[in-house]
Formats: sequence, structure tokens, C-alpha cells
Amino acid sequence: MPIMRVKEIRDMPSEERTKKLNELRTEHLRLKTMIRAGGTIENPARVKELRKAIARILTIEHEQKLGLGKTKTKEKAKEKKKKEKKA
Repeated sequence: MPIMRVKEIRDMPSEERTKKLNELRTEHLRLKTMIRAGGTIENPARVKELRKAIARILTIEHEQKLGLGKTKTKEKAKEKKKKEKKA
């Protein structure tokens, strides 16, 4: 199960996303350090989950900076349906 779902990330304000990003990066760094020191971690799959969650947050931040994202796509789809009904 993912740490955070895309919908949850999109609903967050930008400051909260930045805060969460810093938390995830800190945890990822801590786990990587433990692994390199020769220790074992409880859940090795957590490292992969963290990397993916960080990438999701960065992607959504970038999309919103460029004005892309699901909200624009949904609006365009609704407009297209309205035009088809009129024709």
C-alpha cells in the first residue's frame, strides 16, 4: 500500500506538501544510512515506497507549477461532452 495516494497529495496545500517531502526525504536518508552501515531494517520495501512517494510529490508540484494536472483534464473532458451533446 502506498504511503500517500495521488489524490491525497493533490488535495494538500503547497506548504504541507513541502513539509511532507522533507519528512519523507529525512526518513529515506535515515534508512539508507542504516543499510550502508551494515544494519538491517524492519521493512526493506519501505525504501522503495519512500522513493516513489517523493517522486509523486515532486511530480505533482511540478505539474501545478506548469498549470497541468487532473483538474484541467477533467474540465476539458466536461467541455468536450457538452459540445458533443449540442451537436
